[in-house]
Parts: sequence; C-alpha cells; structure tokens
Amino acid sequence: MNIRMVLLASAAAFAASTPVLAADAIVAAEPEPVEYVRVCDAYGTGYFYIPGTETCLKIEGYIRFQVNVGEDVGGDSDWDAVTRGQVQFTAKSDTEYGPLTGVIVMQFNADNATDQEAILDSAYLDVAGFRAGLFYSWWDDGLSGETDDIGSVVTLHNSIRYQYESGTFYAGLSVDELEDGVYQGTTDAAGVFTADDGPNNVGVAFGVGGTAGAFSYQITGGWDVDNEDGAIRAMGTVDIGPGTLGLAGVYSSGPNSYYSSAEWAIAAEYAIKATDKLKITPAVQYYGNYFGGGKDVPRDWDGLGDAWKVGLTVDYQIVDNFYAKASVQYLDPDDGDDSTTGYFRLQRSF
Repeated sequence: MNIRMVLLASAAAFAASTPVLAADAIVAAEPEPVEYVRVCDAYGTGYFYIPGTETCLKIEGYIRFQVNVGEDVGGDSDWDAVTRGQVQFTAKSDTEYGPLTGVIVMQFNADNATDQEAILDSAYLDVAGFRAGLFYSWWDDGLSGETDDIGSVVTLHNSIRYQYESGTFYAGLSVDELEDGVYQGTTDAAGVFTADDGPNNVGVAFGVGGTAGAFSYQITGGWDVDNEDGAIRAMGTVDIGPGTLGLAGVYSSGPNSYYSSAEWAIAAEYAIKATDKLKITPAVQYYGNYFGGGKDVPRDWDGLGDAWKVGLTVDYQIVDNFYAKASVQYLDPDDGDDSTTGYFRLQRSF
C-alpha cells in the first residue's frame, strides 16, 4: 500500500470516529438604520425634515432667460441676452415663540460666458414677527405689470424689522441701513457730482396693508435720516370685470433713498385675465418734477420738468411652472429724449 492510500484510509477512519458537530453560525452585521426623507406638512407644501433633526427645509428657485431691448442696452448694441439662476433655502422649526425661520437666497447672473456674478440676494432670520438680516423692504413691492416706477433705487438692505400679521392685515416698522442708497449733492459745471454725505446712512420705514374681499391695499413710508427727506406711497388693487384694476400714488419731500424718481407720481394699470393662461396688462404713469432715479440726486426738485410713461406687459403660462413674459415701455420726459425699452423672458420655476 502506498503512502497515498494510507493517508486516505486514515482520513476516512477519523471522519467515521468523530461525532458530527453543527457548523458555527455565520453572523452577518446588521445594517445601519436608514432614515429616509420625511415630508413635513406643518408649513405648507415642499418642506421635508432634514434627516436626524426636527427642522423642515424647502428648496425652490427659478431659471430665467431674458432678452432686453433698448438704446445701448448692451453697450454698443440695442439688445442684450442675459441668464439668471436663483435658488432659495427656507428652514423652519417650532419654538416656544412660534416658528423660527431662516432664509438664504443665492442668485447667479450671466451676461455672457465671462461676464458673470454670484450674489447673496437675501439672508435673514425670522421669529415671532421679528426679522433681521439682508432682505427686501416694502418699497420693493409694486403693481403686477412692468410700467409702474414707484419703488426705491435700492430695495435690498441690512435691516431689523417687526411685522404684526393677522389673516387679512399686517403692520410693521423697520430700521434700514442705507449704505448704498441715494445721496443728495451738487453737480459742478464739469459734470462732477459731490454728495452731501457718505456711507452708513440709516432710514426708518413702515408698512401697513391687507385685503378686504376683492380689494387689497398697502401704505408704505420711509424717512432717510442723512438726507433729511422721506416719501410715502399708497397702492391698491380691486377685481373689476375680467381683470384687476391697480392704482398707486407716491410723494417725496425731496430726493431720498426711499423714492428719488420724482417729487410725486401716480400710476394705473388694468390686468386683464384673457384666458386661464394669458394676462394682458396695459398701464400708464405720470411724474411731477421728474428726475429719473439714480443714486446721485439734487438737493430738491426745483426746476425739474414732468414726464409720462405708458406700457404693455403680456404674461403667458406655457405649462405649469413655465411661463413667458413680454414687456414694452415708452417714456417721454420734458427735460430729455423719449425712449422705448422692453424685454422678452422665459422662466421655469421649481
């Protein structure tokens, strides 16, 4: 018998004499628990819980393509195409003082492949009616069309605000840093402007508004401390026939950061809901002692002529969350050349 047969026989004898034992169990590691995203419906649609927290988050924004038309609007060209992407993050959580809200809005603008900018469009916290941070003032509001010119040159400020709200009424007061606002001054014979003051201006504004059936209203005021002038504006809309009539009036005691286009102005529009998807808005505005805006302004309105403006805006909803807008405006000032401007826009919201 050779060695191979001896080894095989020995192995067989050992196997026959050894009791059968159960194989050791193979224990698989339990997978880590996975927390899937949960819908948060406490604050409306679109919110979800940030995993591992009780904070609700909503992500929204839009993508916009727009072609602007006007004299030298694109430098040496009378047309210019621009693209914008904007995204907003809104976080909410319950506290003993009510919902604690935080908002961050990032905006990305591109005139072409190399001329681009990324900006912080808003960032603020809000709780129990108090808001602090970088956000738009009530002076950013306007009528639904594109003709009315009844707001500030700059409406985005670092501010502290308190606003009381009920179901159909709100009232608030804010303190605004007007560092990049309007400055009164003089222009010499060479066309050089010298401002009366510099950065770190401050203003105080208020807003009151609400709805009553088919009628909505808003009254907004602001006092520019450094320029020692202020402005007040009233605006309202009411559903009449197939559309909505909008009226607005504004008065400024002198050029200031809250209103500097004219000493006074009145505006009117009628937004016609032609179909479920099509809205047509003709509008008109008249200015008394028209300056035209800008940040370098005279000390008062003396010697300025009047102006009037007429325009048409068309909104069309192509599909849900995707619409087209076209607008054309004609401006005729007493102290300058008339002008025609407009744009065509495509925008997809999400």
